[in-house]
Amino acid sequence: MKSTATTQQQDLQNIKKLPILISLIIGAFFSILNETLLNIALPKLEVALGVSASTLQWLATGYMLVVGVLIPVSALLVQWFTTRQMFLGAMVLFTAGTLLCGIAPSFELLLVGRLLQASGAGLMLPVMMNTILVLYPPETRGAAMGTIGLVIMFAPAIGPTLSGLILQVAEWRWLFFLVLPFAVMSIIVSFIYLKNVTTITKPKVDVLSILLSTLGFGGIVFGFSSAGKAETTWASMEVYLPLVVGGVSILLFVIRQLKSNEPMLDFRVFKYPMFTLTTLMLIIAMMTMFSTMLLLPFLMQGVFLMTTFAAGLVLLPGGLLNGLVSPLTGRLFDKFGPRALVIPGSTLLLIIMWLFTRINLQTTTATLVVLHILLMIAIAMIMMPTQTNGLNQLPQRLYPHGTAVLNTLQQISGAIGVALFISIMTSGQQSYFMTLTAEPTTEQMAEGLLSGIHRAFVVGLGFAVVALVISLFTKRTKAPVEQIVMSSTTS
Repeated sequence: MKSTATTQQQDLQNIKKLPILISLIIGAFFSILNETLLNIALPKLEVALGVSASTLQWLATGYMLVVGVLIPVSALLVQWFTTRQMFLGAMVLFTAGTLLCGIAPSFELLLVGRLLQASGAGLMLPVMMNTILVLYPPETRGAAMGTIGLVIMFAPAIGPTLSGLILQVAEWRWLFFLVLPFAVMSIIVSFIYLKNVTTITKPKVDVLSILLSTLGFGGIVFGFSSAGKAETTWASMEVYLPLVVGGVSILLFVIRQLKSNEPMLDFRVFKYPMFTLTTLMLIIAMMTMFSTMLLLPFLMQGVFLMTTFAAGLVLLPGGLLNGLVSPLTGRLFDKFGPRALVIPGSTLLLIIMWLFTRINLQTTTATLVVLHILLMIAIAMIMMPTQTNGLNQLPQRLYPHGTAVLNTLQQISGAIGVALFISIMTSGQQSYFMTLTAEPTTEQMAEGLLSGIHRAFVVGLGFAVVALVISLFTKRTKAPVEQIVMSSTTS
């Protein structure tokens, strides 16, 4: 067994890593881009397809739901299939879904296409993260993870801007047609350059665990996504029923995994303290980022009366800088460790969230641009350094489980953040209107929306305080003893 591990390590040293990294990045960029690319087109689709806004919401909810369900299962799949099989299979699913979305004559087929896209994305993200962990040793992993961070953060950030630009000059179908050639290119590049870097162990398939995982994570994502809709409240059956079913299923799922000798998703990763800390930090960061990205368009379009395209342009500089900063934070992480990035990043996040609570009707567009830029820089300083540091503490056998846990919780925390902040914004807006004695004027409508957004940002400020406190406990991790021994046998 030891000789097999040694041979694999020697093989990995001879693999050209850059072509593999490029093929992974191309596919991941466009799959993640699709999470936010379609949102801005929903009003046009409402007219073009003749369906209600609540029905169209399934295009976004369904996408998050499938990704949230598939990522936990991926921890099992990456032990049954090779890297090439997983990534190429995911990209074929994503490409087929993109083509179907582009030619879909009805809402039903468009939804099927979106679910196929989500299936590809849900399988692709864990494969990408796991491959990076296997290919790069802990001392150089920060730079590689920083490059991946460029994709994970940059793609959804530029989605609204890119979508607004395309919709200015073409119909909604081009949102998919323009992605299609890049998806095909990713398949070709990965077919040529992608190598198998993981070991297939073929663990036992636990059907009950898969069922509990699907009901649990799917129910949580669906429940919180439903809570974010305008026509529902937390007391609505479509909100609390999925949350109850999801919560009970996750509890049973966790108990079953802890008792299993071959768990589908090994929750023993939480025995490693820096990984647990990483999980908490990422949940807060993702909730803050996703919710702020949703609140700012409401602020710009509902309060400052900007066009969709103009609002997208305001968010563009932050998205671009976030992409540029992520690789830099990765290299700084390799050199100085996580504390030099995570503590200043959390401090900056706290300051920015406080400044967001001070926004008023006299706030300028330039101020919004600067605040968003600083927010995205703060997130970049937190996300990848924290994630890399936490995963570095895990032994290699737990890499698939660690990446699956983090990716799953990122999806769920994103859904929770959106639903929570939307409901806070709505209740704050309604509270403001209750103080009026007559029908609100246009200016009062804007003030009411601003009042609700302020409440949401105050809650975001509270999350930022928690993030700063957690960051103070961050310590640099080292590779587990078993990996140090394994590495020494190859030298």
